[in-house]
Amino acid sequence: MSKYTRIIAWSEEDQKWIVSVPELAGCMADGSTPSEALANSEKVIEEWIETAQEIGRPIPQPTGIPTYA
Repeated sequence: MSKYTRIIAWSEEDQKWIVSVPELAGCMADGSTPSEALANSEKVIEEWIETAQEIGRPIPQPTGIPTYA
């Protein structure tokens, strides 16, 4: 599993679980269950990185969970 932050939320409009990856602009996946959406996000992250490499776009490092003082 990649170390990129993922945010999962239910979409009433789509009637699906949506996972967004904030470090990777526009990187999102969906699924009928939270587990399916997270599994789909792995594939989408891989594809996002492959495409970025092909076009010479910088690939952000995972930031992990934000910490607050």
